[in-house]
Amino acid sequence: MILPIIGYGHPTLRKVAQPVPRDYPNLKELVANMFETMYAADGVGLAAPQVDLSIRLVTIGVRPYDEKTETYGEPTEVHTLVNPEILEFKGEKKYFNEGCLSVPDIHEYVLRPDTIVLH
Repeated sequence: MILPIIGYGHPTLRKVAQPVPRDYPNLKELVANMFETMYAADGVGLAAPQVDLSIRLVTIGVRPYDEKTETYGEPTEVHTLVNPEILEFKGEKKYFNEGCLSVPDIHEYVLRPDTIVLH
């Protein structure tokens, strides 16, 4: 099921997200819905607060884009992060062109480290 994505300025996006408890109801279904929502919006990442749930849950799915056909292929890398914690930033910082599904049609170069170590 495709979930509605809330936009910049919505109060949920300004809250500190809460940990996902072990017994969170229908977590697998929520994760599946977040992946479906993310892909339908041509995104590569989606956080639960973007679908109006103030919990620490993120879906990431990298799909190759074919410029000739203007289509996306099957995901080559898929991750679900539940209660992620940043442990370390590694490597050289580089600029990456990024967008946000909650701020549509705006892209900007953002300075990020090569690698982020998560727990």
